[in-house]
Amino acid sequence: MQEVLTAEQIERFVTDGFVHLEEAFPRPLAEECRAFLWRETGLDPDDPGTWTEPVVRLDGYAEEPFQRAATTPRLHAAFDQLVGAGRWVPRVGLGTFPIRFPHPDDPGDTGWHMDASYTPEGESGYWLNLRSRGRALLMLFLFSDVDADHGPTRIKVGSHLDVPPFLEPAGERGADLFGLCTEMDTTGRLDAPDRPTALATGRAGDVYLCHPFLIHAAQPNRGTRPRFIAQPPLVPTGLLELDRSDGAYSPVERAVRLGLGLPDDTGRRPV
Repeated sequence: MQEVLTAEQIERFVTDGFVHLEEAFPRPLAEECRAFLWRETGLDPDDPGTWTEPVVRLDGYAEEPFQRAATTPRLHAAFDQLVGAGRWVPRVGLGTFPIRFPHPDDPGDTGWHMDASYTPEGESGYWLNLRSRGRALLMLFLFSDVDADHGPTRIKVGSHLDVPPFLEPAGERGADLFGLCTEMDTTGRLDAPDRPTALATGRAGDVYLCHPFLIHAAQPNRGTRPRFIAQPPLVPTGLLELDRSDGAYSPVERAVRLGLGLPDDTGRRPV
């Protein structure tokens, strides 16, 4: 198996909940995709007067340039290292693009949350469970350069370890996202003050690979240019296995076990 992540990066993924994969896809390809998206918005990249909304969302992009961005050998090797070979489904496209424009208005979508991936029969909304049905990773694909001024996604470092104890009682059925966030907010674990905040900054072509339980939030773009990212899930072939007889846990599974207070394959327990 090709390795693009170092042992240190993998350990930091387990404890911090994310890894910044630089040059995950070519920068010229990011520029090609960004030009495509500008045309889709119907806005003028050279006229800020046309940027009348703080956020524009474009959905469902699986055209050939987006497929190339989502399926590089570098990304696939990282998926194998974090999720496990044969445990994930190659992406066809990149789904939704929330494009954040420099704008004085509150975008109205900047609360701390996790991402959820399924809806049980007879229910509504989006749900998640301890074995992360429907989501192997949360991913942030940067299609423009993003610095601290241009609305980078905020990440609660290590927050993925806070989520498993709240999901464990819900069993296989899981919990709805709204109810889970409300419960964690009430107990002070949604915006945990003891968890530092990191910013998903980087260059066009970078990708942040995040644990599916990582708590994160958007923020307004206070810069001078729009921020283009995609935030698709990596879909698993099955559920996480948290009691493997051979101990061959993926880093994603190791993190869930740490969050539950179980030793991982190094014998480490959370502090």
